[in-house]
Amino acid sequence: QSESLVVCDVAEDLVEKLRKFRFRKETNNAAIIMKIDKDKQLVVLDEEHEGISPDELKDELPERQPRYPSHAAAICYKYQHEDGRVSYPLCFIFSSPVGCKPEQQMMYAGSKNKLVQTAELTKVFEIRNTEDLTEEWLREKLGFFH
Repeated sequence: QSESLVVCDVAEDLVEKLRKFRFRKETNNAAIIMKIDKDKQLVVLDEEHEGISPDELKDELPERQPRYPSHAAAICYKYQHEDGRVSYPLCFIFSSPVGCKPEQQMMYAGSKNKLVQTAELTKVFEIRNTEDLTEEWLREKLGFFH
């Protein structure tokens, strides 16, 4: 008998934080790193960073938690458009490293979808390898939206 699929809820304070994060007034980059608390079956806040570049954010994400892909990040990124306008899109980046069990990947994907819906995130990007997370990569991804 297969385990029923567990989808983690999003911690109330994280939802609130993401909501505030979206409307922050500062003009620097900032990031929120989230993780799954397996015991509580909740997506919770792990770390917050101010003035962080995508390249620095990459170093904050764990390379790979061996048994469990458990981290995601939201970054408010200062994006300069070709016409000179500047916007601060809220980007949600989750890594689903290769090599974890299918049921874990399903739990993670389900929890990710719940987080995206709950926090009303629109710019959602997936990386397989934290090394891929660079300023260039993020700008290229955002280029599709603008």
